[in-house]
Amino acid sequence: GAMALSMVAGSALAAGETGTSALDDPAKMQPFYTDSTMKTMVSNDDFVKAWKALSPEDQMAMMSACDDEAKNANPTNSHPEFCSSVKANGGSK
Repeated sequence: GAMALSMVAGSALAAGETGTSALDDPAKMQPFYTDSTMKTMVSNDDFVKAWKALSPEDQMAMMSACDDEAKNANPTNSHPEFCSSVKANGGSK
């Protein structure tokens, strides 16, 4: 819907010349959410499993995208729940 479009447009701007953020790839983000609307996060245990299933490159891209969002936070490009879970679980290797 409209929310997904505004999220994609907002973070594409924030990502600058790199294109869209790793956080806008539904194939990579879907495992962290309970359904296709990607509004409800999975449990912490499931988050950790999904995180560990990512390649190190994807993990780095997501951590970098979360750092970028923290610097350029606005309502259309934020994934605060996801990024706080990344910091809690993924930030420590």
